Parts: sequence; C-alpha cells; structure tokens
Amino acid sequence: MRPKIYLFGDSITESSFTYGGWGASLAHHFSRTVDVVLRGYSGYNTRWAVKVMERVLPAANGESESERERVSTIAVAVFFGANDACLPDRCAAFQHVPLHEYKHNLHSIVSFLKNRWPNTLVLLITPPPIDEEARLKHPYVENPTGLPERTNEAAGAYAKACIEVAGECGLPVVDLWTKMQQLADWKTAYLSDGLHLNETGNRVVFEEVVMKLKKEGLSLENLPVDLPMISEIDPNDPLKAFEGSKTDHIGEW
Repeated sequence: MRPKIYLFGDSITESSFTYGGWGASLAHHFSRTVDVVLRGYSGYNTRWAVKVMERVLPAANGESESERERVSTIAVAVFFGANDACLPDRCAAFQHVPLHEYKHNLHSIVSFLKNRWPNTLVLLITPPPIDEEARLKHPYVENPTGLPERTNEAAGAYAKACIEVAGECGLPVVDLWTKMQQLADWKTAYLSDGLHLNETGNRVVFEEVVMKLKKEGLSLENLPVDLPMISEIDPNDPLKAFEGSKTDHIGEW
C-alpha cells in the first residue's frame, strides 16, 4: 500500500488542491511515492476540528483498519488558527476560539494523532498574516461595523501559540506568519483577499512543508517508488519486472 500524507485544516487546506495550490503541488511532488489526502474544512476552527477528527480520519486500532493501513500513514499536516483568531467582538465572532483553548485544542489534535499513529510525523502550520484592509474589501458575512473580522496582531498571537505547542510536543512547525512577512509587499505578493493564499502564497507553503518533511526524513530520496519505473522494465521481457518483491515494495515503508 502506498504511504499517505493527510492535510487537516480549514479553507486554506480545503482550497489547496486548486490550480497552483500547495496540496496539489505536494501530490505532484510525491507522485509515485505518496498519496496526499485532503481533509480541509472551510471556516473550521480547532474547537470544531476536535469534534470531527474521529469522523474524518481513518479508524483507530481494533476497528476496521489493518496493521498495514496504520503503518502507511507517514505524516499529517495540521493547519488551523486563521479562524480561531477571528475577533470575539466582530462579525465572525462565532468562529473565534480563545487563545488558551486554541493551544489546548492543538494539544488534543496532536494527542489524538499520536495515539492513532504513534510513528507518524505530525507537522503544525501557523496561520498566515492578515491584510486588514483587504479583509474589509472581501467580507464573507455581513459586516455592519466596518471593522475587519481579523487583525494581523491577533493572527500573530495564534501563530506564536502554535509554535509553542510544537515546541511542547517536540514537533516540527512551519511559521507561515513570520516567513511571509519577510517580504516587504507580502500583502499583495502572497494573499488573494487578505487571508487566503494566491498562487505565490501557496508556493511558499508547499516549499516550507517539503523542506520540513525532508528534515524529518521524508523525501523523494528515501521514499520507495510505487511499482517499477519504465527504465527498470526489460523491453525483451517486460513482465519480469512485475515478478517478486518489486510489486510489493511500496508497502514496506
């Protein structure tokens, strides 16, 4: 069975399989080695993620999942925080999760994943920075206050909390909030509406995730290829390439 990488997050994850999306780029990057599985839910925060994670991720030990299937999940990227960071007195208050609860929920998600797949790499990704002016131009709900439902300062606090959880759990983390703001014109360079990513912003996430995975030993150089490559097939005896272990080696990861 080909190994899997799950992407678990909000709308920035849900839209990651669009053209130029970071999830689609990961799937292309790991083609013939890993199945990249999308579990993105637009508008969701960590409070809601904790409620649904049993339902949206594969069955745990002792249920319908075989040993081989459990072993095949090699990584999960967890990308929440942009909605948790909505301000409690603005138009998207129903999505707000207090900072202390956000940290607790991230710990719960990590504990759940580690209990389900003890040897699986969990990678946390912080929320991106926020362009407040652009958020006013692109509201998703009625906004009678004329104030942005998110601020970059609040997003930064949640990014910091995500990094703290990664440190407490001994996990790698992509600090997207800091990384993107290293570019002077990050607001237009990386964001499409002050929150979601344009193609260049998606590229940043893709590159950062690939780099973190590689540091943890998950790269094209050390992941087996699914089934023989065309270069391994003898033109004079093509079927020989499909005999023996070559057809099963992907399940040995």
